[in-house]
Amino acid sequence: MRHLIYSLALTLMLPLPALADASCGGDIAAFKADLKAEAIANGIAPATASAFFDEVRQDPAVLAADRKQGVFQMPFTDFARRLISADRLNRGRAMAQKYDAVFDRVEAEYGVSRGVLLAFWAFETDYGAFQGDFNTANALVTLAHDCRRPELFRPQVLAAVELFAQGGMDPRRTTGAWAGEIGMVQMLPRDILDNGVDGDGDGAVTLKTSVPDALLSGAKMLQHLGWRAGEPWLAEVDLPADFDWSQTGLETTKPVSAWQDMGVTPRNGPLAEGLTGAVLVPQGKGGPAFLAYPNFRVYFDWNQSFTYVLTAAYFANRLEGAQVFDAGNPAPGLNGPQMKTLQTKLQARGYDVGDIDGILGAGTRAAVRAEQARLGLTIDGWPTADLLSKL
Repeated sequence: MRHLIYSLALTLMLPLPALADASCGGDIAAFKADLKAEAIANGIAPATASAFFDEVRQDPAVLAADRKQGVFQMPFTDFARRLISADRLNRGRAMAQKYDAVFDRVEAEYGVSRGVLLAFWAFETDYGAFQGDFNTANALVTLAHDCRRPELFRPQVLAAVELFAQGGMDPRRTTGAWAGEIGMVQMLPRDILDNGVDGDGDGAVTLKTSVPDALLSGAKMLQHLGWRAGEPWLAEVDLPADFDWSQTGLETTKPVSAWQDMGVTPRNGPLAEGLTGAVLVPQGKGGPAFLAYPNFRVYFDWNQSFTYVLTAAYFANRLEGAQVFDAGNPAPGLNGPQMKTLQTKLQARGYDVGDIDGILGAGTRAAVRAEQARLGLTIDGWPTADLLSKL
């Protein structure tokens, strides 16, 4: 389980303003000195900055973990079955009972349903059991120095220094996920500074050991990201055989009533009248189908992986009593090497698919839909061997 938790740890990576001149690479000592000078310029005491940076070092294991994201190549049904076990479901429901008063407070103060936080708690750290043993300061400096995403991690290093100055972390002892997240629901330093809540009233925000602190902080962050209080996030639906598959995907949003007019029907209770939504078919027309409400989009500020987000949202429903999704009979998808070949071909045709990583991300799905339309195939965003051969 531990390797899976770490491979999922790229979670609370919220989009941050890019620095005008975000340096990276080069001599690590000079890089640390530059970070230290910036922290001091931001108001951190020189002695505090020295205490943070003097013993920070690069961690090759962090870079290895960053490059190893193969789990996200799995299709939704396989990914969901891997993460959602009967044991994890039963423990989630037990946690809901054990911390009922905390969840009541979460729902009253932030409008976030308990299933949502339970799902994140489960996937991020297996309800707090595996929070990561990477040194947080080392991880953040390593990733800021690496030139793949300095605009994301450099601000998080500076936030970690600020958190240290406030007594909220120790650069020698604080550990967490390889990407720098801390605690039971895995929050980055900037998010802790902005959304940390002392839920148990002991005068400190302790996300590693205090369940009230962790859950209330996670809920406050979701509210900050735009979570709409009391509204649903996802509903499993059935679609008619003659459905217009080109209307699926997050890009197409309609009122729920309009989807119902097109034959969309729920599998678990009524749909939410008065809201808008998008119909999602993660494995094309033969697989499971969902209606994603506005709150679903907030999930992407928690994690950028469509498969992870959909699985977390679905698991939240399961924790609140929904039935197991209908897997249907989707056309076989592509394996990792085939997906990379597809992405290479799409990129050669001028599409922006991002990294050639074998992951069916938003850019690749959009390109697939465009090519399906050009080739006269069903426009459902699900790449198959037939599409690959036609390219």
